[in-house]
Amino acid sequence: MYVGADYYPEHWPRERWSVYAKWMKKAGFNAVRMAEFAWVFMEPEEGRFDFSWLDEALATLRKRGISAVLGTPTAVMPAWVAEKYPETLAMEAGGRRAVWGVRKNNCFSSGAYRLLSERITRAMALHFRSVPNVIGWQTDNEFGAPPCFCPTCRADFQDWLRRRYGGLDELNRAWGAHFWGHRVRAWSEIRIPPDQSTFNPGQCLDFQRFFTFQNVRFQRDQVRILREVCPKHFVTHNFMGFVPDLNYFDLAEDLDFVSWDNYPIHGEPGMLYDAAGAGDLMRGLKRRNYWVMEMSAGPAGWGAFGRNPRPGEMRLVALQQVAHGADGLIWFRWRTCTAGREQYWHGLLGHDGRPLRRYREAARTARDFKKLEKLLAGTTVKADVAILYDYDSLWATRIQPSFQGNDYQAGLRRYQQALMRAGVNVDLVSTAAGLGGYRLVIAPQLYVLPDAIALKLDAYVRTGGVLLADLRTGVKDESGLCHERTLPGLLSKCLGIEIREYEAIPESTPIAGWLPAAGRALHAIQYADWVIPKTAEKLAGYSGWHLAPYAAVTRNAHGRGVGYYVGTVARESQFYDELIANVIKTARVRPALKPPPGVEVSVRSGRGRKLLFLMNESEQAKTLPVPAGKLEVLSGRKTLAKLTLPRFGVAVIQIR
Repeated sequence: MYVGADYYPEHWPRERWSVYAKWMKKAGFNAVRMAEFAWVFMEPEEGRFDFSWLDEALATLRKRGISAVLGTPTAVMPAWVAEKYPETLAMEAGGRRAVWGVRKNNCFSSGAYRLLSERITRAMALHFRSVPNVIGWQTDNEFGAPPCFCPTCRADFQDWLRRRYGGLDELNRAWGAHFWGHRVRAWSEIRIPPDQSTFNPGQCLDFQRFFTFQNVRFQRDQVRILREVCPKHFVTHNFMGFVPDLNYFDLAEDLDFVSWDNYPIHGEPGMLYDAAGAGDLMRGLKRRNYWVMEMSAGPAGWGAFGRNPRPGEMRLVALQQVAHGADGLIWFRWRTCTAGREQYWHGLLGHDGRPLRRYREAARTARDFKKLEKLLAGTTVKADVAILYDYDSLWATRIQPSFQGNDYQAGLRRYQQALMRAGVNVDLVSTAAGLGGYRLVIAPQLYVLPDAIALKLDAYVRTGGVLLADLRTGVKDESGLCHERTLPGLLSKCLGIEIREYEAIPESTPIAGWLPAAGRALHAIQYADWVIPKTAEKLAGYSGWHLAPYAAVTRNAHGRGVGYYVGTVARESQFYDELIANVIKTARVRPALKPPPGVEVSVRSGRGRKLLFLMNESEQAKTLPVPAGKLEVLSGRKTLAKLTLPRFGVAVIQIR
């Protein structure tokens, strides 16, 4: 396992480099990430390369047994690039070029920028391919910058559409261009949509796909060089969790594994739902373990910073990611910058450069990693439950949310959080993933539902799977056109329902029937499908008179499996807890342990080993029953029938 910090030796005097390497070694660090913003230091003028400073920094680290991941530095162009090749700067929708002086402001279609990117990548690869402590590469930094509207990107978009559709007749059909008389007669007439709330929905959806294509192509150019020159090094990229601008499944395809940047410390401490879910998504992008390439190391902010991690919280945040499949963790950053826009994005060391509390907590965490290293080798999270994460549906919902307040990711989180509270591990996977290994598949708001995916889900249920689908399922085809079918379309038999009408509901409506039996009133908000059960059983309905004839929740036997449908949004989390309890019982999913509120459970297994992670994400001590007589790895003690976790406490129990 790898643990360390993001390190910028170019920010500090050379006499500090050996001191920092010594402190890293003392902390138990064995890896750093470097150079992702150092283009101008490595190519100070076009075609002249100087890697001597980085050679020296790497040699200093090597003496202490510290490996390095090098970043291709194309997220920040040198001033000479913008001066000599102004077309490399991105253009805003109004025609104004970006002003050099920030980061992530390049045009991904610019031929000049793509060639310059390839040149610095090749020069770095050739120079560092035999350096013993260089172990891998990170491409660029946090892909997903704002789109570019320059003439080159517009022509690139038109070419992409020509390859996708073949002819203008098919494009006009797919976009429904007869509406408002928006038929195009030449590819050159097509524009990049500057406003997704008013332009053609199909055009906007295709531009999101094209934007992913641009980023994937740019990264692929670098990966091709790195694979050719440095075949023994891994290649990764630092993703940003649930950031929605790119299809991360596509971006991950060319990588050995994915990494991501995790900054969960905001507001008051509480359940780390989003960090857990993002870790599951990162693991799901390639169905393998991942790294955290940037992790909260202190108060963060460009202009104004947030709160400081409380004692024990950095360790908790790190071990939570290990519990979800991380095999490497890098804190951002080693030392807090004294200059620049990120002066207040604090690192392990403060502005004074002293190794104080946060450094010591990172060192303690590194010792924990060392204790876990051999036991975790070859293990991962093996989930019985999958949540389908669909970028087309996410984008289409952003373009046309259907009702006020609709948010695709918020809908997904309602199920993911209920599963966490139930103690159930989950994979977040694409609609293209194989489903045969899962007892339960949850498909939140599959707004864009191609026929092939609908038939795949139907077959999954017929052959014994349990499916939970919900509102706005099957509204659109892959082009963004509404299906000419009664909802939920090709899933109607699987779910045993028809939805002939639906509405946005301006006020809450009590949910009647099964779910309120828990003893407290629950309420539907925002939206209601008028669900007519055909072969399905009505599990819950509504109290409002005009909705009373319809179902809110249904359950349907289909072949050897079962299909559930939820036709509304519930205000109370208890609704989702009761629902998930019912669904996992049907799917025969057994949690490793039902945690008390404030505690998260996760299991990693493989090679005959099984490790149970228990994480107290609250500021109060928690006591819970655990398997007795097992090894708690971090303390080295055997467990009793009950275990008390202090605030932010973590236990790792070897079940077998």
